[in-house]
Amino acid sequence: MHSLISISYLFFFIFFLLLSLSSQTQPLPPNDAASLLSFKTKADLDNKLLFTLHEHFDYCQWQGVKCQQGRVVRFSLPNYSLRGVFPPNTLTALDQLRVLVLRNNSLYGPLPPDLHSLSNLRSLLIDHNSFSYSLPPSIFSLYKLRVLDLSFNNFSSTLSPLFLHLDRLTSLKLQFNRFNGSLPPFNQSALVFFNVSGNNLSGKIPDTSTLSQFASSAFSLNPGLCGDIVNKPCDSRSPFFDPSSATNQPSSTPPNSPDESSASFLSPPTIKSSHRKRTLMILGFSFGGLLLISSLLLFMLVAARKKTTETTTTTTTRKDYNANTQSSATSEVMTEPEVIRVRFDSQSNELKEKCKELVEGGGMGGMRREKSGNLVFCIGEAKLYTLEQLMRGSAEMLGRGTMGTTYKAKLDNQLIVTVKRLDAIKMSGVNGEMFERLMEIVGAMRHPNLVPVRAYFQAKEERLIIYDYQPNGSVFNLIHGSRSTRAKPLHWTSCLKIAEDVAQGLAYIHQASKFIHGNLKASNVLLGTDFEACLTDCCLAALSVSSDDEDPDSARYRGPEARNSARKATPKTDVYAFGVLVLELLSCKPPSHHPFLAPHDMLDWVKSMRGDDDCFEDNHLAMLVEVASLCSLTSPEQRPPMWQVLKMIQKIKACVGAEDAVDSTTGYS
Repeated sequence: MHSLISISYLFFFIFFLLLSLSSQTQPLPPNDAASLLSFKTKADLDNKLLFTLHEHFDYCQWQGVKCQQGRVVRFSLPNYSLRGVFPPNTLTALDQLRVLVLRNNSLYGPLPPDLHSLSNLRSLLIDHNSFSYSLPPSIFSLYKLRVLDLSFNNFSSTLSPLFLHLDRLTSLKLQFNRFNGSLPPFNQSALVFFNVSGNNLSGKIPDTSTLSQFASSAFSLNPGLCGDIVNKPCDSRSPFFDPSSATNQPSSTPPNSPDESSASFLSPPTIKSSHRKRTLMILGFSFGGLLLISSLLLFMLVAARKKTTETTTTTTTRKDYNANTQSSATSEVMTEPEVIRVRFDSQSNELKEKCKELVEGGGMGGMRREKSGNLVFCIGEAKLYTLEQLMRGSAEMLGRGTMGTTYKAKLDNQLIVTVKRLDAIKMSGVNGEMFERLMEIVGAMRHPNLVPVRAYFQAKEERLIIYDYQPNGSVFNLIHGSRSTRAKPLHWTSCLKIAEDVAQGLAYIHQASKFIHGNLKASNVLLGTDFEACLTDCCLAALSVSSDDEDPDSARYRGPEARNSARKATPKTDVYAFGVLVLELLSCKPPSHHPFLAPHDMLDWVKSMRGDDDCFEDNHLAMLVEVASLCSLTSPEQRPPMWQVLKMIQKIKACVGAEDAVDSTTGYS
């Protein structure tokens, strides 16, 4: 009996022990969840984030969290009104994190010193906060970084040369902080976006090929910066002639010293010998300066005479894009054509010469082509049909646009062509010679991303243009599909491909002729046999009269400077339309539905329209959205020229290829 009571006590003891253990051993959150909770404790003082722990919680479903195989790979909380600090040993424990976005919050204090733990980080965007102090050295160990945005904070100290170790950077934004000192010689060839404006930087901007490709606005609001990029000469005077050195100090700053306030590395002589030596040096430098000035004057006189003999030759070789384009923009484009990898064909130089003869010659002269009936074939075109055969062919209307009505014509010989019948009202005021002159120029344009003009016809008020037929429809139909079905957004790589093709075609037009496209929109971008994007209706806007009944989408493509009259359009107007087209590609929304947003808000809108779940597209998608935002700026002067836009897109494409190659070797999907 006693033994039974003992066994009963032992049983109840074990039962209560197991019960107490079960009540105390709630499942602990995984390491990634614990890191997120620790971050929330210090960075979310106002409890904006709803991170909850319950019996079956899934931290991968928390706000801003994306996971792969149960590990956090993306943490994005933009515009969440977070207030607090970024504590160490929290998010830095997420060793699989690839995207960290904390932009536009109210975070303050220093960055954590243990950023080196984020060894897989590719994008770090913490702009528009109140972070301060200097950057931790650990940030320069993030060698996989491609996008780094620290702008609009209160970071101070000098810009470390260790930035050069981040050799995969495609976007670096440091504007509007308190950085000081000199600018490191950034040489990352992949950099597409760069901005250090609004700091306290000083000294000469390094002459690197990377920095030279950016506009002066990327360096603005740094009064101490000088160099060719900002059109501000650097003061190269010797310290001996600086007024601050004409004091009775016992020693002077050496000429090669980087800082005039630093102590001399030479032992100071006596005051008397120092004064005598200073006097002799001043006399010597004065005499040498006079000799140098007289030599320079003589050289300038000789150079001026030589320049006058070369003026005529120089001015004839530097042709403007457009008669209304500002001289500064034209100089920028025409002096650096080698940076464009535009696929010019062998007729490019011939086209430039013919443009000069036709536009400046005042008439057709010997350039008039033979005619097949009343149909005029363009230069080098075989006469495969006559006007009568064209009229006898079966016609199918493809659409009615701004410039006229487009038909698909099938001839007796089974040849299919596209015929555009121009609107007589839109063409009013254009005489026959003007039309013929333009057709000769446009008909000579040959590029893989332009729909070629084969022939044209005019009689009284009737004008026809014959193009190659493009079998795969327009980009408009590709984006928006039929009205009965909701179109799905194109994959962003398809958007990139179309954007590159269109940029190639526009850059060719701007580079090879005096004209612009003038009517770029999704319906005027056709898809060729290999689904390459080809521009049609090129340069016809130069002949049209602006209309008040233009549909809202077409009106939104037109740059603000040209909305009252097509005559005010410039190459930068084409750039504006290109930006609108890229946003239409990415968002799958027509231009009339595009909101008026600040550039930094455009990405969030595009992502909301796309509904993408793939977090690893964010880097490249953000870069393409930023290109579109730059192109669609209100001021034409702030928009980049088309060759620079093309270069940006090609760099994004190269980054995608390089990243795919890296991922294939590291095993990332």
